Amino acid sequence: MRVVIAAAVLAATCSGAVAQDQPITSPQDAQCRDEARDKVFAAPNPKGLTPFALGAEIYHACMRRLGVETNPPRE
Repeated sequence: MRVVIAAAVLAATCSGAVAQDQPITSPQDAQCRDEARDKVFAAPNPKGLTPFALGAEIYHACMRRLGVETNPPRE
């Protein structure tokens, strides 16, 4: 059981790190990455998300606000 939990945590951590290594694709992408990075430790976090997950929420909300992304991210 511990191995399964450790594997799940490792996979979640690595997937977030891989997303950060993707090249910037547009000015809006760059703007939203900056916004997420700047707000991740100051934003309210009532769900108790990890910094990676909270940053992703901030990023996707920014992209939707700018009209670049229309669908909410998968959880």
